[in-house]
This record gives sequence, structure tokens and C-alpha cells, in this order.
Amino acid sequence: MKIAFATQDRVHVDAHFGWAKSIVTYDVTPDSHTFIEAFDFGNTLKEDGDEDKLGPKLEAISDCVILYVAAIGGSGAARVVAMKIHPVKVSQPELIEDILVKLQDVLTGTPPPWLRKAIRKGVERSYGIPDDD
Repeated sequence: MKIAFATQDRVHVDAHFGWAKSIVTYDVTPDSHTFIEAFDFGNTLKEDGDEDKLGPKLEAISDCVILYVAAIGGSGAARVVAMKIHPVKVSQPELIEDILVKLQDVLTGTPPPWLRKAIRKGVERSYGIPDDD
């Protein structure tokens, strides 16, 4: 599954989604995690309330299932959720590597309902398979 992280330094989840200098993406499985791509937004950040700044970031995460952020505004969160991406807010800066390892551990066991739902993003439902909705 593809995961996105809002970051200022590409090492920590330490950025507000709208003000992140970078979005980095990884593929995570129970056995491994692999860096996919970094999207840089450096000097394209504009005033608070400028919803246009979200467009390129939303496009960058469009095929992700989870987005880790330090913070996210109401309209940004609504747009992320509408794309069937689960936003996760971290309470303090956290190493992306630590989050990836924790996710792998969770995937090897029984993921919580919100994560099972996120994992199914884009997968058609099959009859006879229970849904956690």
C-alpha cells in the first residue's frame, strides 16, 4: 500500500499538509517498505487560505491510502478524505522510518478496522468477503 508523509526535511513527519515543503511516498508491505518518490513544493507556498496550493499536493497523494501530517486544515482534510485517503496526525515530529516500521508490524498482525478499510482503497468488493464498514 502506498503511504504519504508531509515533511519539511524528508526525514520526519513535521509539516502542516498545506505548508509542507515536500511530500514523500513509500510502498509498505508486511515484509518491507520502499521509497517511491518525493514531491517538492519549496517556494510555491502562498498565503494561508490559498486553496490552490493544495492542488499539486492532492495530485501527489492521489494513489495513496494514508497521509501522515503534523497538522491539516479543515478543507484540506475534507478533500483528502473525499479521495478515500486516511489522514493521520502525529502529535510531535516523528521519524518517517519509525512510522514505516510500526506500520509493517501492524500489517503482520490484525490491522485495526480503519486500516483494513484504507488497504482496500481501489479494490473491488467480492461477494462473500465481510466488510468492516
